[in-house]
Amino acid sequence: MAEHTSSSITIEATPAEVMAVIADFDRYPEWTGEVKQAEVLEKDEQGRAAKVRLVLDAGAIKDDHTLKYSWPDELTVSWSLDKSQMLRQLDGSYSLAPLDGGRRTEATYSLTVDVKIPMLGMIKRKAEKVIIDRALAGLKQRVESVVAS
Repeated sequence: MAEHTSSSITIEATPAEVMAVIADFDRYPEWTGEVKQAEVLEKDEQGRAAKVRLVLDAGAIKDDHTLKYSWPDELTVSWSLDKSQMLRQLDGSYSLAPLDGGRRTEATYSLTVDVKIPMLGMIKRKAEKVIIDRALAGLKQRVESVVAS
């Protein structure tokens, strides 16, 4: 059964600056840690990624998978699993909320993962938490370094 995990972090940048880093899949291997390769396979009418292939190594979870992305508004991006070697489900989202008149951003990362192989729920939740915490810390560091330069 899939478990849902989420966490938030405050980033010293505007929501648009944060979303620009989230949408730049080609650079994910530079800051995410777990993503070793990223390739945009399809784009939507606005030129945003619609399907992305990711090679992931998150300790207990290693996979080469394809995700379908949707961009419901300028503050949200969500994804769902298209195909995978190891995963049965991988649904997630980044939701951004402007703080201090839009000068800072609260970024919330939500993730639901289910693997095809048997795995203790405790190990799966720990892997999800590690993925989320590292992704948020990496996102914060990347955005703030891009904005500062």
